[in-house]
Amino acid sequence: MGENQVQHEEPNGPESPLWKLFLVGSIAAGVQFGWALQLSLLTPYVQLLGVPHKWSSFIWLCGPISGMVVQPIVGFSSDRLVSRFGRRKPFIAAGTTLICLAVLLIGFAADIGYKMGDDFNKKTKPRAVAFFVAGFWILDIANNMVQDPARAFLADLSRHNHRKMRIANAFFSFFMAVGNILGYAAGSYNKLYKLLPFTLTKGCDTYCANLKTCFFIDIIILVVLVVIALNVVPEPHFTKTTDHEDPFIVQVKSTFRNLGRPMWLLFLVTALNWVAWFPFLLFNTDWVGKEIYGGDPTSKDNPTMVKIYDNGVRAGSLGLMLTAGVLGFMSLAIDPLSKWLGGARKLWGVVNFVLAAALALTALVTKVAEKARKTAPPYAPPDHGAKAGVLAIFAAMGIPQAVTFSIPFALASIFSSDSGSGHGLSLGVLNLAIVIPQMFVSLISGPWDQLFGGGNLPAFLLGAVAAFIDGILALTVLPPPSSNT
Repeated sequence: MGENQVQHEEPNGPESPLWKLFLVGSIAAGVQFGWALQLSLLTPYVQLLGVPHKWSSFIWLCGPISGMVVQPIVGFSSDRLVSRFGRRKPFIAAGTTLICLAVLLIGFAADIGYKMGDDFNKKTKPRAVAFFVAGFWILDIANNMVQDPARAFLADLSRHNHRKMRIANAFFSFFMAVGNILGYAAGSYNKLYKLLPFTLTKGCDTYCANLKTCFFIDIIILVVLVVIALNVVPEPHFTKTTDHEDPFIVQVKSTFRNLGRPMWLLFLVTALNWVAWFPFLLFNTDWVGKEIYGGDPTSKDNPTMVKIYDNGVRAGSLGLMLTAGVLGFMSLAIDPLSKWLGGARKLWGVVNFVLAAALALTALVTKVAEKARKTAPPYAPPDHGAKAGVLAIFAAMGIPQAVTFSIPFALASIFSSDSGSGHGLSLGVLNLAIVIPQMFVSLISGPWDQLFGGGNLPAFLLGAVAAFIDGILALTVLPPPSSNT
């Protein structure tokens, strides 16, 4: 064991005003803009590069794997970093730089593949896929480097005040909604590339050029928000004491051994919640393009089917904008709704039933769309009933999403504050309850869907069952936090 600088928060430091929480929370808008592009456009895009649907979910393993490794390390390190720039800010700045590099690599993957010899008359473009996946890995690592320190920064600014922790995480969730709206709006506009005409090249068609343009916009938004927040909001002062510190692995093991019953139950409810969420997050626009619109992204002999699929993906992006809008309003209502229902855990339980119902209704809306296609002219768009059903499901998803993006992190900050453990490491460890279910879903969703004949509904219905069970657990076993304003 060596001697390291361990930082302890000054117990009587001044409380941070809400505007500081607001500015730090705004970083989420820049990060989530990129996430919105990932969730709405990258699964379809990787299929356009020639990766089959049943294998595309495996590409998403990079996010859970990197999160499982990166977030605890970043959280642990940011709790102990001693620098004149602060302990959270250097990680946020480094992660932002990596995000910019990663989105450029993803955006130019097709161009690089074309220059290196990919034949775009063939179904699969292996070089483009390789650079896409490399950029995807870097992007997920970088996102984890920004999000955990940003949430820990908010917890530091809250100064052990439970209500401010809830408000801070509600701000973070609100700005995630703002980022989603901007990202989905950009992703749904199929002529955005005209703002930057150089993005359209021989190796990069209009879909690819739009994606590339979206990522350029993402870089601008993220950098502006991060620069403002890091320069305007100072980190709280910490006293530095020399103490015997164990290595990272020993510290994580010790953290798990010392976790109280509330944190373990929080992990359980969070994990099941993400088993419910992740299939829809992975395949929502793919579901609209295939099951609702009836398109096929791999149909090289019939470009009309590819266009129909693309129209469905863009309709799904519009639906995701509705999700984000409801998410924003719901984020601002979390604190009063929690008080009205008698606690955040009760709100979490109730909205899980909303999530279960919305996921189950995807099957009904799909059947309506399929039935209408049988009597409609060839290549006709879905009827109004199917479209309305899709948009209603997407809008309803914003209600539980606001809770998923805020309450688990607020509870983790509260529990860690009560126990005296570092916010960074505690939030990093909580991330394991998110990424392990994501790995599980990524591994089984493709084979699971194929087992039941392909498509996305089997994974969605599995998520509905998980959400229903999770609602019961949140209401019955998750303990309330100790009383503290």
